[in-house]
Amino acid sequence: MIYLRLFWSFLQIGLFSIGGGYAAIPLIRAQTVDLQHWLTADQFMNLAAIAEMTPGPIAINAATFAGMQVAGLPGALSATAGCILPSLVIVSLLSYLYTRWRELPVLQGALKTLRPAVAALILAAGVNMLLQAVFGSASAVQMDSVSWLQAALAAAAFLALRKARWSPILTMALCGAVSLLAGLI
Repeated sequence: MIYLRLFWSFLQIGLFSIGGGYAAIPLIRAQTVDLQHWLTADQFMNLAAIAEMTPGPIAINAATFAGMQVAGLPGALSATAGCILPSLVIVSLLSYLYTRWRELPVLQGALKTLRPAVAALILAAGVNMLLQAVFGSASAVQMDSVSWLQAALAAAAFLALRKARWSPILTMALCGAVSLLAGLI
């Protein structure tokens, strides 16, 4: 029965966490801490930290961790399946509809209209991350709080990616290594 409850709880999270992993965190907390009492508040904080720092989508990482905490490996599989099922169904349906009607002028017009909005969202996320890294805050930009190392790394990474055409993975690894070494010094 616990596996079904895990599946159902994370199915709801997967279905209603529109906006990505960070939007799912309050829903996950509500299900795991407040409604089901599977985790304590401290355990949830650990879950959130682990889900954010491990590779992959935050909601899926959180589902796997919560399911493992509650019911071991079968619980992790059940919670993860519940979390990904809504996305799987929705994307499959949209893919089918797109391949069937991709030539319709209305659909092409809608997609062309969405492109600038998507580009703006990606740019806004990038600017917020840059401000957070360089100034320590995306909302209160103050010159006395500038991390010059992070600013230099951002500029160097930009040049390495755009001008030298370096691999993004190599660029991230080198920036991480430089930050780590600077922190140790």
